[in-house]
Amino acid sequence: MRSNNSNSGAESICIVRLSAIGDVTHMLPIIHSIQKFRPHTRITWVIGKVEYKLVGDLTNVEFIQFDKSLGLRAYRKVLKQIHGRSFDTLLACQVSLRANILTALISAKRKIGYDKARAKDGHTLVINEAIPAANVHVLDSFFQFIEQLGIAHKNLDWSLPIPEEAHEFAEHVIPDNQPVLAISPCSSHTLRNWHVEGYAAVANYAAKQHHAKIVLLGGFSALEKEFGEKISALLDQPAINLIGKDTLKKLLAVIQRCNVLLTPDSGPAHIATCVNTPVIALHAASNSLRSGPYLSQNWCVDKYAEAASKHLHKSVDEIRWGTKIEQPGVMQLIEAEDVIMKLDQLFKQ
Repeated sequence: MRSNNSNSGAESICIVRLSAIGDVTHMLPIIHSIQKFRPHTRITWVIGKVEYKLVGDLTNVEFIQFDKSLGLRAYRKVLKQIHGRSFDTLLACQVSLRANILTALISAKRKIGYDKARAKDGHTLVINEAIPAANVHVLDSFFQFIEQLGIAHKNLDWSLPIPEEAHEFAEHVIPDNQPVLAISPCSSHTLRNWHVEGYAAVANYAAKQHHAKIVLLGGFSALEKEFGEKISALLDQPAINLIGKDTLKKLLAVIQRCNVLLTPDSGPAHIATCVNTPVIALHAASNSLRSGPYLSQNWCVDKYAEAASKHLHKSVDEIRWGTKIEQPGVMQLIEAEDVIMKLDQLFKQ
């Protein structure tokens, strides 16, 4: 391993991590660690167009946006921006086909990627170094990349700029005279979603026992809006329904003003980490030890082991690390009482 010296190692680093929102937030401590322990390193980040809206105002980072909706033109636009350039190191922190193609196209002396166990879609063909195999959280796997560069220390800093207009929006919609439970009910993977009745039961309990105001969060999809309407219909008191009404930056500011966020394995679970809001994350289809909110592991409701036994007829130790158990009904393993127990503990802190 190379010496942890600010004058040694890579002078220019290109990071290929296009998506998704949760994994992009995991990159923040990596960026902050490089900037702290290798302050003279130039960082270029190839990132998805949507994800750029959340992190694109980070200081001292050059961003190159990849808009997948453009098809082949998206690759041409990236190549045009880096024409004639070669990086000292490329960190191939994503194994999707799109990311692998970009890794192949970008010139770099060192191309560090995943080990064979975590690679797919030709990933091993486009790198010349691999991080060691390990069954770790996604964020810790990202830290393995900079360990290859000799950066042995971790700067657990998720800080992001939040525009004043986003703060003003949050202050306008979120009360400051009572505790707030935010619920972001949907993941981009529908089989990771809990059920409407469970969310409503927890919300009604929080309102009655903890005098909490309920805030519903989510994007613009028909499914998210439907979830919001159905949950609202089952509540004893009106909720503040912000589903489809905020930007990523406004979402960041809103979550910052909440006492706790309840959500399945989703982007907002990790956005909350950026503003130090505790998360009750609901895991059965995925393993919270791998993809749960990094600073809220103790608040996760995790039925992954039960899911492996029921749906795969195996123990967690017998299945590949990171296996998704996205089976119909898997999230039904989580009971409202499981969530309420965590909620009580959080509100009594």
